[in-house]
Amino acid sequence: MDYNPQTDPSDYFNRKYVNSDRLASYTHQVESVTDLLPASVLEIGVGNGITRDIIKKLVGVIKTLDIDPKLKPDFVGSVTAMPFPDSSHDLVLAAEILEHLPWDDLPKALSEIKRVSKKFAVITLPHAGYTFSLQFKLPLLKRKSFTWKLPHFWKEHKFNGQHYWELGKKGFSRTRVTKIMNQAGFNVISDTIYPDDPAHCVFILKND
Repeated sequence: MDYNPQTDPSDYFNRKYVNSDRLASYTHQVESVTDLLPASVLEIGVGNGITRDIIKKLVGVIKTLDIDPKLKPDFVGSVTAMPFPDSSHDLVLAAEILEHLPWDDLPKALSEIKRVSKKFAVITLPHAGYTFSLQFKLPLLKRKSFTWKLPHFWKEHKFNGQHYWELGKKGFSRTRVTKIMNQAGFNVISDTIYPDDPAHCVFILKND
């Protein structure tokens, strides 16, 4: 299947797009990647380049792949057919990418991510639902937080020109997505929803 860019490049560079919620998402992407101590990173989807620039300073080696040449990625191509040898990158980051593919293409994309990743993958997905969170800080102790999400499991997802599906909506549970990740050969180490970024779920995958 041929894929076309869904977002105008100018949309990535405005104040409404780069808001506090999105910056929180970038923070968790960067921390998830750097905590795994990779020697090389492949980022799928360039966006505005903020995560790329930070990871490059912290890791040193990062390459980018995108279907839109206007974003000036290092490589132009699709996540379902990447122009890389097997195990060519320690870690692959795909943040808010896979929901832009038809659901039936998800297994193929995950298999490709596993093929080119040597050790890990970090995948973030939009998660629809109601969020309940609690944070507190006591003297001499780290900040503690608890988050509980009620998915919109009763809502049918309607294609909006960008997202073909969303985690948490009817038929797209975390359990179902995790199963597909396992079938692709990944071990799902964690799937986390952060209190300051409840709209996304961050998956840490190990390439066994």
